[in-house]
Order: sequence, then C-alpha cells, then structure tokens
Amino acid sequence: MPRRGSRCDNGEVPRFLSAQPDARLIPLPWSVPLAAWPTEHLVALPRGISRHVVRFIQVGDGVLAAKEVLESPAVHEYRTLQELHRVGAPAVEPVAVVTDRVGPDGQPLDPILLTRHLQFSLPYRSLFSTGVRPETVSRLLDAMVVLLARLHLIGFLWGDVSLSNILFRRDAGEFAAYLVDAETAEMHDVLTTGQRAHDLDIAIVNLFGEFSDLEAGKLLDESLDPLELVQQIESRYHALWRELTGVEEFSGDELFRIESRVRRLNQLGFDVAELDIRTARDGSSVTIQPKVVDAGHHSRRLLRLTGLDTEEHQAQRLLNDLDTYRARYGLGHVEESVVAHRWLTESFQPVVHAVPPELTGKREQAQIFHEVLDYRWYASQRAQREVPLTEAVHGYIHDVLAVLPDEVISNEFVGAGSRTLLNPYDPSQGFADDEEEEEAPFDPWEAAASDPDFESLPAVFDIDALRKLKG
Repeated sequence: MPRRGSRCDNGEVPRFLSAQPDARLIPLPWSVPLAAWPTEHLVALPRGISRHVVRFIQVGDGVLAAKEVLESPAVHEYRTLQELHRVGAPAVEPVAVVTDRVGPDGQPLDPILLTRHLQFSLPYRSLFSTGVRPETVSRLLDAMVVLLARLHLIGFLWGDVSLSNILFRRDAGEFAAYLVDAETAEMHDVLTTGQRAHDLDIAIVNLFGEFSDLEAGKLLDESLDPLELVQQIESRYHALWRELTGVEEFSGDELFRIESRVRRLNQLGFDVAELDIRTARDGSSVTIQPKVVDAGHHSRRLLRLTGLDTEEHQAQRLLNDLDTYRARYGLGHVEESVVAHRWLTESFQPVVHAVPPELTGKREQAQIFHEVLDYRWYASQRAQREVPLTEAVHGYIHDVLAVLPDEVISNEFVGAGSRTLLNPYDPSQGFADDEEEEEAPFDPWEAAASDPDFESLPAVFDIDALRKLKG
C-alpha cells in the first residue's frame, strides 16, 4: 500500500508505494537526483546499459537496484514484477516505487523504482564484455531461450529482450537466466502465436544490435558472429517450444510413451498441468499434447523436502546426491522426508558450514555443494578410491574456492581485470583507457568445458544435455 515517507531536506515528503515498507529507506537522500547520490550510499556492481539512470544502493545488509524513471512506467513495472514474483517466475523482486520527489531547487524529480539485487548474478552483457569463453556461449544461449519460453508459457509479453535486461546466475553446471527489466511488458492470459513471434523478433533485433556493439568494441570473441548468435537463439527457441507444446502421435500399443513424454518434460524442469489425449476409434493410434506450466519440478521437490530454495539444476544435483545417500546407507524403507532431514544435517550442512566466513561471498550454498561434489568425483578418480566428503570439502576450499572471484561484489568484474572504470557506480561511462587490451578472466569451472571434442556452438537447442541427470 502507498506509504508517506519522512521529509526531505527541502521539507517535501516523498511517497513510498510498497507492499512491504522498509523504514531503512526513509532516511535516504531522495531529494537528490540519483546520478548525484553520495557514494556512501552506493555499491559498485556490474550492470547492463540503460536509457535511465541506474545505481545500486546499500540498505542495511542488502543491496537494491534503483532506477530513475517516469511515474507511469515505474508503477507499471512494479506491478508487473509483483505479478511475476507472485507466480514464481524468474525475475527480480520489486521492493518499492518512490514518488513525489522534489529537488533542492524545488523542481520535481522523477520517481525511483527499487528492486532487490539478485545475489550471485551478473548481467549477460557484463559477462560478454569481460571476455566470455566460447565454450560457455552455448549454455548461456540455452538459459536465455529457456527464460523466454518460461515467460511465454505464463502469458508474459516482454517487448524488450536484451543482454542488459537479463541476469545470469550459476545453476550447477549450467546457467539460470532472470528478467531484470519489465518496463514495456504486458501480462496476458495466454499469448497467441503472433504475439510470441513478435516478441521473438524484438529479441532478435535487440540482441543482434548488442552483439554487434560488443563486436565493434572488440569485446566479443573473434570466433563469435552476431548474426550466427541470434540465428542460434531463434532456432533453439523454436526447438524448445515444439518440445514443450508439440503434438505427438503413436500407435495404440505404445502407451508407455505418454509417461515417457511427461518424464522428458520433467527432466527439462517443466511440469505438466494436463495432457490432451485423443485415441482413434479403432484404438490404432493415440495423440497427446501436453499443457506445460512454469519450470521448477526439482526445485519445488527439494524445497518441500529440505527447505532449500535453489535453482533447478542445483536442485536436480542435490536430489541425486540425496538418492545416493539413501542407497549408500540402506534407507530405502525409510520415509523420504526423514531421509532428507538426515541428508541435510549430515551431508549438506557440514559442507556449507565448513566454508570460512571470509569466503562465503564466493558462491551461494547450493552452488558450493554442487562444486564440492564435482571436486570429490575428480579427486576420487585421481586417487582411485572414494574420497570422503569431509576431505573433499577441505580440498575444494583450499584449491578452488579460495582463488575464485567474489560473485557478490566483485572488483574483478567491476574493473574488468586490470582496467579501471571511469565511474565504478556507472559502468556505462566506460573505461579510463579503452585502448588497453586485457586477458579474459579465468574460471576453472568453465575450463572443464575446454575439451577438444566440445562443440561450442551447436546448431540446435541442446535438449538432451538439459535432460541428462547430473551424476
């Protein structure tokens, strides 16, 4: 509900539109244009380009993204993000809209939209502009395509897909993508084929422009072609949409394929709300068409069993480890919720609690556990024995975690290695020396993809890879 704030320096009272008002917002300098806010309130984080003034501000222990924009689009975006948050869609969380701002000279200032910063995330544009590895591109494109399909399934017409409007976050060995800007978006009960095609066309044009911009600035790997990249995105989207909604026909003695279709969709992370099943009069053929709903099959199961709120691939990996734990200790006869509690207290929590406080900003907890499992597998292969989990976590902390860049507030990404931003609070102003070359940041977890047989940019959406359970 709308809430009045405290008086600004000029005596005017800003207005807060928020479902959950936060008193810590009231003392902030709302009478100052956002571009001129004191640095004591700001946090230097990477972001994409924007037509508006955008800053990251510190509020208590948290970080909020602040965007100065006209009142109508600010309120529209706030309401749209609220709806996306309500249905559990992959988008940033809205916090408030601050209106009725007046500057020191008595002139009105544009409202500010506040959203919660998505921890452990980076904008797609930021990743590409710091030298993304070609081996990683395929996973990033797939995550982008899954995001667009998920939004279209719930009737969301974005209208402004771009590298700057998408955040990525690590999801086990994959990436998860999030919407970060809904200023031009519309919510519908269902999207027509034409609306989806229009949204995809806008995405292709915007993305081609941004890839070309990065290419012109020599920030895109020379092996990547902007036209090929957007063609990949378009073809992968159509491939995924056919898998999610396409009609499948088979003979009457192949009814097992009904369950097989549902399992395939579940392994992709999507749930099936209902199946439209039609049988020929003579029973010779069966036609099925699923009604797919938003993703989260594994993450919801893990949340129900353990209370852990994770990304989809992370949940899938943790559930696999839970199943292995159950088999290792002969707990097949024990209720699943009881086993999950034992696994949580005896496996998951000891791993995350072993991380020293100064390293907790490197990765979120579920990602740390996933990477410890990877480290343990490789260590066991080298030692030709099963490495205990306690030994693996200490080796991982020493060999891997301690040398990784911090993903919460990372100077490596903000400064792009040895380069210095003209303004660390506004990366859009560029670097102090744009002529200086830099080496792409090294990530040992991405380096594992550098296999000679790895196809960095397959021509189709890699559905089989997404279905494959993490061992």
